[in-house]
Amino acid sequence: MKITKTQNGNNLTLALEGRLDTSTAPELEGMLKDSLEGVTELTIDMAALDYLSSAGLRVLLGAQKTMNRQGSMKVAHVNDTIMEIFEVTGFADILSII
Repeated sequence: MKITKTQNGNNLTLALEGRLDTSTAPELEGMLKDSLEGVTELTIDMAALDYLSSAGLRVLLGAQKTMNRQGSMKVAHVNDTIMEIFEVTGFADILSII
């Protein structure tokens, strides 16, 4: 998986490309842990994300909990396959999907 990080003041965007699964979720989790201090608006861009596993969902849930305390989080450019995963798991009700 490739993660492209763009920060503009208190706004952070992470663009994900490839697969967010058991082997790549720790990379995203580490980047979030290192990058969220002082961030009030987090956007996770999934335009180039091909696959999302339960390990990826866990990382997204952790990021959402952190951002609930310090600002907001949005998930952008979700394709139909990943949107179906969000709907089946109930994440569509938890995440702000734009």
